Amino acid sequence: MGPDVNQEVAENVEYVHLGRTGLSVSRLCLGTVNFGPVVEEPEAHAIMDVSRDVGVNFIDTANTYGGSTGKGRTEEIVGSWFGKGGGRREGTVLATKVYEATGAGPNEGGLSALNIRRALDASLARLQTDYVDLYQFHHVDRTTPWDEIWQAVDVAITQGKIIYAGSSNFAGWHIARAQETAARYGLLGLVSEQSIYNLLTRDVELEVLPAAQAYGLGFLAWAPLHEGILGGRSSAATSGRRRRLGRAADAAAQRGEQLAQFEGLATELGHEPGELALAWVLGQPAVTAPIIGPRNLQQLESAVRATSIAIDAASLARLDQIFPGRQPAPEDYAW
Repeated sequence: MGPDVNQEVAENVEYVHLGRTGLSVSRLCLGTVNFGPVVEEPEAHAIMDVSRDVGVNFIDTANTYGGSTGKGRTEEIVGSWFGKGGGRREGTVLATKVYEATGAGPNEGGLSALNIRRALDASLARLQTDYVDLYQFHHVDRTTPWDEIWQAVDVAITQGKIIYAGSSNFAGWHIARAQETAARYGLLGLVSEQSIYNLLTRDVELEVLPAAQAYGLGFLAWAPLHEGILGGRSSAATSGRRRRLGRAADAAAQRGEQLAQFEGLATELGHEPGELALAWVLGQPAVTAPIIGPRNLQQLESAVRATSIAIDAASLARLDQIFPGRQPAPEDYAW
């Protein structure tokens, strides 16, 4: 047990099936996008060790993560952790992704059968493993037919290199097309979708969440704290440079009044803002797990603590008033 995570916190993590599968995953998924460019390898290993100790068995990465340290570096860090043994790989549900280009050649990206084969083998080498539990399409490929994609996935499953396939950043109709094509071939198809979802960004409620629920997909929410902006002005969840960049900077500049109301509500309820925001995501019925991206053990403990927060109906209504959500389409905009 890591020194910064106590036993009471550790007992909070629960497990659910990933969508309609029999695969059990923790209600928190450890995201690794910071491993390499922000978190160096020794600390990344410590975070993964403590995550395992508290019951987080689900790790998400991608073949192009690595930022300034180079594409693929993040997978290498996860792989070197697996290489330490001690049941690390056997106790982990490992998810990685394919789509983004890893080189300059014309076949270095996308979801062609050729790139899926090459990218998967390269990921397996970096991850020091023989198989990936969940192989995710990082983006929809509008130029490759689903017949080809599913054929490549079926080959990889037959070879024992992947077990399940998932999507990321898909629209609702992309999920439908993928599933209907898979059904024609008698294949399982997608078992999960991964999209941005948090109190500030609720667009997936229009079509993506309804599609995922209709087809029995698990849903993994990335950026559940909107890259730290929902963590409050001074909490552990907001430390680090990402709070000042991208979506976080835009939200801070444009939605300051909403954030102030939210932080006031968190104080009233006796919770840290980031823990309340994460608890809200965990409480959404379509969500299997939010993907957390701790840069230190303090942030990991905060995320685990959020799993024990139950938000009452009155507080949920107030959160909806502060951050209005969406109704399923077409009701949201038609009547």
